[in-house]
Amino acid sequence: MYAGDVPGARSMALSPNGTLFVGTRDEGKVYAITSKDGKEADEVITIASGLHMPNGVAFRNGSLYVAEVSRILRYDDIESRLRDPPGPVVVSDAFPSDEWHGWKFIRFGPDGKLYVPVGAPCNVCEVKYPYATIMRMNADGSGLEVYARGIRNTVGFDWDPEGKLWFTDNGRDYLGDNVPPDELNYAPRPGMNFGFPYCHGKNISDPEFGGKHNCS
Repeated sequence: MYAGDVPGARSMALSPNGTLFVGTRDEGKVYAITSKDGKEADEVITIASGLHMPNGVAFRNGSLYVAEVSRILRYDDIESRLRDPPGPVVVSDAFPSDEWHGWKFIRFGPDGKLYVPVGAPCNVCEVKYPYATIMRMNADGSGLEVYARGIRNTVGFDWDPEGKLWFTDNGRDYLGDNVPPDELNYAPRPGMNFGFPYCHGKNISDPEFGGKHNCS
């Protein structure tokens, strides 16, 4: 065990200095975990509380980025102020407030942009912008755009050594215990569509919406 007493831990981001930042979904808190030897935690410090599902955390250039449901916050120079955190800067408040699939996993890509998913606000439904997407923006919140669409709800993504994006997608419910499968998807370029809500898995047509678009 590396650290105990971290209730609700969901997503993590490790700074170059070895501080582990941890987001939560239901606790509304963000923690910082410090360690002198990197083998065992010395202290768990609550650096933010009362937030709206602050699941996603990302660290860049000395600042901690935290994803609430409808906005992205930034805590500058955070490691020098763990016990007296600065007030957050609102990087972007351009996201919907729906709680259903509204909590977010975030990460900076090799292009320096912050990638932020917007899940579908339903089990299965037809949606419009910006739902069922992975979006990206500059670190200051400018240039917000859709990178990929047709994604019910991704809960994790990363880039391979060539800089190409891979991401998970949690499939719809109520078709059976093992149908449809959840997905691991490959998005090497912007603009791709991964089928939700019309197609699930590789080629499973949705019984309600599948007639509107062929999986191919």
